[in-house]
Amino acid sequence: MSFKILPIAGDASFRKFFRIKLKRSSKIIVTASKEKYNNLIAYSAVNNFLIKNKIIAPKIFQYNLSKGIIVIEDFGDTTFRKILTKKKNKLPIYKKLVDLLLKIQKIKPKIKLESIINKPHKLKKYSKKILQKESNLFFDWYLPSLLNKKNSKKIEDKLKRILSRVYSKLNLPNGCLVHRDYHADNLMKIKGRIGVIDSQDALIGNPAYDLVSLVDDVRIKTSLKLKNQICDYYLKKAKIKGIARKKFINDFDILSVQRSLKIIGIFSRLFKRDKKNRYLKLIPYTWKILEKRMESEIFLELRKILEKNISKNTRNKIIN
Repeated sequence: MSFKILPIAGDASFRKFFRIKLKRSSKIIVTASKEKYNNLIAYSAVNNFLIKNKIIAPKIFQYNLSKGIIVIEDFGDTTFRKILTKKKNKLPIYKKLVDLLLKIQKIKPKIKLESIINKPHKLKKYSKKILQKESNLFFDWYLPSLLNKKNSKKIEDKLKRILSRVYSKLNLPNGCLVHRDYHADNLMKIKGRIGVIDSQDALIGNPAYDLVSLVDDVRIKTSLKLKNQICDYYLKKAKIKGIARKKFINDFDILSVQRSLKIIGIFSRLFKRDKKNRYLKLIPYTWKILEKRMESEIFLELRKILEKNISKNTRNKIIN
């Protein structure tokens, strides 16, 4: 049997991807030398759960966990980011992605998911502790690049206390399956349908989180008008009105701020620890998203401290 194995550009994880091309088909080989549980076992468990609930996700064909390898279904290379960047009128496409998100959110999440090992994979619930742990990446990897150690620690302590109070203002219960990276690069066009990849970090959490990932996607620059149109479409389709709508928007803003801080931290870590510098160019736009979402009154203290210590000019620079 003749075949070719070709490397595929990786993502922000420890995984590496290869396409094995057979005569009439192809498959993807995923390898992970580190964090094998998250990168392989959790990935396969969440995928299988999605497939059982009629969501298109890559099927697992073979695996060798001792060597850190799984073989999965090949969804091709057509991400929705590629589609969106070529389209002038993006709203109809975003509506389809929102429709799929709402379908996923209607699935009743299970705490324990079947995995490819004897032990089930447990889905954690989002918590204030997890939110803080994620946004702490901003303080661990980004802030020290800008400030001396003494000032960095002082500002970090203040900001962490403020964020703790802000996260306490979240309204909605953690009741739905959250992909945690529901953006256009992880949504694939497959024969006119939409497939979901990169699902290993899924949790049970706030319904606003995945909408934040889609609307405030740092990889695609979109206008405030389009962002509002996508949110309005989601709220209308989900039949969220009145006080519930205000609560949802409150949570959306908080989670957008939290996610932007996390992303700036992750991109800084990828550069410093993993020598992946291609993500640095996305930090200035992430700051713009963060600034916009911090316009709400609940972020007044946070906004003032960040403005005092990290200038607009600094935010637009790529760290080194």
